[in-house]
Amino acid sequence: MKKTTIDNVTIINIPKIIDKQRRGNLCVIENNVLPYKVERVYYLFDVPSDASRGGHSHIACHELLVALSGSFDVVIKDGESTKTVTLNKPDKGLLIVDGIWRALENFSSGAVCLVLASEVYDETDYIRDYTAFLKSKQ
Repeated sequence: MKKTTIDNVTIINIPKIIDKQRRGNLCVIENNVLPYKVERVYYLFDVPSDASRGGHSHIACHELLVALSGSFDVVIKDGESTKTVTLNKPDKGLLIVDGIWRALENFSSGAVCLVLASEVYDETDYIRDYTAFLKSKQ
């Protein structure tokens, strides 16, 4: 696995079109916004505030996480450093590269997390054990 760090995780500004007639805003994610082709889209919703999602790392997959509604925290770890990022704006996404442990927590009521993944689902791409994750970073 590549030696990625939490410094490789970035906030992506999603282009926002503000309607001059005050009918609401529109965000657009096209191929030039992400450094990869989207192969899978999924979303999390109705997550209890005391629940945690994620709790894994990917070997190859990159993911953009967007809070479409509400807010939640994303705790990222690279084996040496830890950082918590709060997502609460639908025009900001957190781009998580491969080799980064992530856990999602502190979901607000009505929160929806959209995920745009660079790979189709493949269970062999997941590292679900934190000790195995740490060993993969050596």
